[in-house]
Amino acid sequence: MEIARRHAVIVAVLAALLPAAGATADEPAAGARAGADFFFIDVEGGAATLIVAPSGESILIDSGFPGGRDAGRIARVVRKDAGLQRIDHYITTHWHRDHVGGIGELAPLVPIGRYYGHRIPEPVPPDILTSPIGRWQELAGDPVWLRAGDRVPLAAQTADAPGGSPALAIHVLSADGIVKGEPDGSPQVRACERGHEPMPEDTSDNARSLAFHVSYGAFDLFAGGDLTWNVEHKLVCPESVLPPGIDAYLVDHHGLDTSNNPVLIEAMAPSVAIVNSGPAKGAEPRTMSDLLAYLGASRVFQLHRNIRQGAINTAAEFIANVPEDCDAAFIRLSVTPDAKRYTVAIPARDRSWTFEAR
Repeated sequence: MEIARRHAVIVAVLAALLPAAGATADEPAAGARAGADFFFIDVEGGAATLIVAPSGESILIDSGFPGGRDAGRIARVVRKDAGLQRIDHYITTHWHRDHVGGIGELAPLVPIGRYYGHRIPEPVPPDILTSPIGRWQELAGDPVWLRAGDRVPLAAQTADAPGGSPALAIHVLSADGIVKGEPDGSPQVRACERGHEPMPEDTSDNARSLAFHVSYGAFDLFAGGDLTWNVEHKLVCPESVLPPGIDAYLVDHHGLDTSNNPVLIEAMAPSVAIVNSGPAKGAEPRTMSDLLAYLGASRVFQLHRNIRQGAINTAAEFIANVPEDCDAAFIRLSVTPDAKRYTVAIPARDRSWTFEAR
């Protein structure tokens, strides 16, 4: 479907990352800051997004792969770049190893408050490895199970934000394959207009992924985890559960073509897109072609250049990590305290671009 063009490793010295003596998950959030920050951390084709509210309250969505490399990268961003001592809320969008696998190694490095996820299917299906979710369950204790229509219970939603800043809120639009406003047990394929052609039903945990609308004043971000084609369609048809005009789209499923339904992209009308791809995972041709046609290269950002034959990438200056053997550069999105403007930056490359919030 053609979319109309729009203009517009492991950390070497773990001791440096370990919690300070006496630090616990019950300590208060870090001090207030100017505006809200989003860190899209390079976990090479997994996912890890750190959100920091103006109050200093922090939310980590996903934790990358197991093995220590991604936990070290996340801990470094949390402590060094975000200036935090803890993670207040940890959310796993779904139970695949590239999203939940790093939590077992991250928890000893950074204190974590509450744990969230969608309910683990019973019996556990074959696409979900039991060892990562077993470790998550050990750490989570009594987790919060999120459903479509919920809000993540942030203190920032009710507390006065510093300096008159708006409150930051995280709205759950989809969970367990159910979209906000539809009853449990609703089918994956919803018949309605807009030229949607369904794909075969996705029985994997990708279709059950949590999908979020993050709001901060006039600024809106959509993050759908690994949500796939048919459930993406249900988000916008027959009526959209998204606000009109999304500022930032954290591209679903690392930019795979089994996701990123053009109907969803058209309904969101995003201003910028961020692809959490790896050098040989994600950023697939149809999705990249659609995003570049719709937004233009100056508004499509990638964590990694796709090195595969026939790959389509945005312009090199908008890619955080161009070589395959990279230094794990992250992308940072910072929203001003009045939520009227935001800057997308690649700090390691000393590059930044500023946009008006809609």
